[in-house]
Amino acid sequence: MATITIGLESGYDQVKINQPQIIRFIQYYQEDLIKNKGIYLSASVSECKIVLSGQVEPHLKLSFINYPKFPLPVSQLKNEIEDLAKSFMSEFRQNRTVIEYL
Repeated sequence: MATITIGLESGYDQVKINQPQIIRFIQYYQEDLIKNKGIYLSASVSECKIVLSGQVEPHLKLSFINYPKFPLPVSQLKNEIEDLAKSFMSEFRQNRTVIEYL
């Protein structure tokens, strides 16, 4: 299982990114994976806040599992999740992105 935690501000200019934008981006990305690679990468999306001292930053947490109906080798699953994170960072000028492997 892996989790991507992504900030909801573009760059450091405090321009907000809204959740529907991110979900649409994920859906387009998923459709491209299905069409071009036959890969089904399902995601659970939940809101969270990152707290550090005086800062409280809104984030989304994207959780991924190796879905039993469409299993992938672990190395391929990790590569696809990392590629999604990189695409997200580029699309939204995102500096606040963390990937955790559990």
